Amino acid sequence: MLPIPERIRTLAATASLARLSVDGVPCPARGGVDGRGRPVLLVRPGEPLHGLREDAVVSVNLTAMRLLGDVEHPRGLLEVQGWVEPVPAGQAREAAVAVAARHADESLFEALERYGERDVPRLLRLDVGQVVYLTGEESGVLDADDYLAAAPDPLAETAERVLAHVNDSHRAQLAIGVARQLGEHVGQAWLWELDRFGATVRADEALIRFPWPTPAHSAPCLETALRGLLCTC
Repeated sequence: MLPIPERIRTLAATASLARLSVDGVPCPARGGVDGRGRPVLLVRPGEPLHGLREDAVVSVNLTAMRLLGDVEHPRGLLEVQGWVEPVPAGQAREAAVAVAARHADESLFEALERYGERDVPRLLRLDVGQVVYLTGEESGVLDADDYLAAAPDPLAETAERVLAHVNDSHRAQLAIGVARQLGEHVGQAWLWELDRFGATVRADEALIRFPWPTPAHSAPCLETALRGLLCTC
């Protein structure tokens, strides 16, 4: 399994903003996550954060989902806690791209074109204090240093592509391979997580981890390791 800081950063990289609260009070939520894992917010005039109270305690809830067939299931729930700060002007476009990836909004253009003016939408980001996480059967708290020092799994993009392909086209083969490993029949099988240390399969509502003999260090190694699980011979 990925180290917890890396695993949480990997989830955050693809998560959507589900809820925003300021001093415990829910606020309109629209935003994304930047390259360092910090939530980035698009705030409109009249909303509580537009006046930028830098002492306000802000919590951003992120949800990472997994689509199995036609049903979405939560992979991980993250609550990033901290304080807001304005995005520096030189990083505004990057922040806008991060927001647009999760929440396309025309007011992003105004936020960029009139950046720094009063009474226009603002781009803010969270100065992370800590991250509370719940993923599978694991829960805990990461401090800011551990969270920000980590990086997403370098094989995450390949893993998601391969995972989607298996779930779309090879579920029967996956069920046979898992049944062979477990020594018992498996009715429904979905590939749930895939990383350089192993694969997690959702088999008849249970999550079962299959570690690789040795960690995969490249995309071809990851695909080769997964073929070992899918092999029905």
